[in-house]
Amino acid sequence: MSPFQVTRTLPEDATDAALRVDVLRGLTAQPKTLPPKWFYDAHGSELFDRITELPEYYPTRAEREILLARSGEIAAATGARTLVELGSGSSDKTRHLLDALIGMHTYVPVDVSESALTGAGQALIAERPGLNVHALIADFTDTLTLPDTPGPRLLAFLGGTIGNLLPVERAAFLASVRSLLFPGDALLLGTDLVKDEQVLVRAYDDAAGVTAAFNKNVLAVVNRELGADFEPAAFDHVALWDAENEWIEMRLRSLTAQTVKIPVLDLAVDFAAEEELRTEVSAKFRKEGVRSELAAAGLELTHWWTDTEGRFALSLSTVR
Repeated sequence: MSPFQVTRTLPEDATDAALRVDVLRGLTAQPKTLPPKWFYDAHGSELFDRITELPEYYPTRAEREILLARSGEIAAATGARTLVELGSGSSDKTRHLLDALIGMHTYVPVDVSESALTGAGQALIAERPGLNVHALIADFTDTLTLPDTPGPRLLAFLGGTIGNLLPVERAAFLASVRSLLFPGDALLLGTDLVKDEQVLVRAYDDAAGVTAAFNKNVLAVVNRELGADFEPAAFDHVALWDAENEWIEMRLRSLTAQTVKIPVLDLAVDFAAEEELRTEVSAKFRKEGVRSELAAAGLELTHWWTDTEGRFALSLSTVR
């Protein structure tokens, strides 16, 4: 058997169909919204890589600090022989876990991007003879079927990405994760923590304007894929802290009254001057809130690690 396998669970046209549904639903809603997953075409992914290196953007550095310091403890606590990573991308941070997980048999990266999965998987196999990689081309927000691999399994969802889900979506997601786990398996979850408002807002509205370009890139994606005529310069990037919900919102604010046409959808979308389109929610968490949400899904929080400044947390939970 080849040490590298790829299984596709997404139809070839699934991305285009999902974009059409999301754009039609989001731009005809009040208030208007677009899901953050559409930031990440090739250019958007490059912009996000730049964001992670900005002085204002702490989450990536903070999570990497925890992984470097605690991967040995994670390995000891789980004894995992299979590592499943949701939204794996380039698998860069995963290497710290793979280095620590002695006896690791199979790595299962899950992502919608076949090119990212193939590049990362082949690189990991070249670096680590004996490691098997079974990549899944899949949307982790849908029902997943994992390959038959040796247990115990460690399912990792890093980067604080769970914060992009609204509370009802998080509950459904965690329940679906729980359904994938057997006794002895564990979930490793990255969560950004509540902190000073100015620190949070700066992380999503950097001085160099990289996040603003990243935010507006969603308009370029809709233009390219659906033939829309958004003018990105006609929108301002907005990042604000919602203290009641304890999340950051990214928005695009229309500078003028304008109408955007999307011929593929036979849709004309009117924007009033100053009207805002929400493109991302990024929830921030507290330990007891994480514990409660995990418990509601049938998972028990067993370990909690933060970086030295207490900005970000990795938690380990097991089946209750």
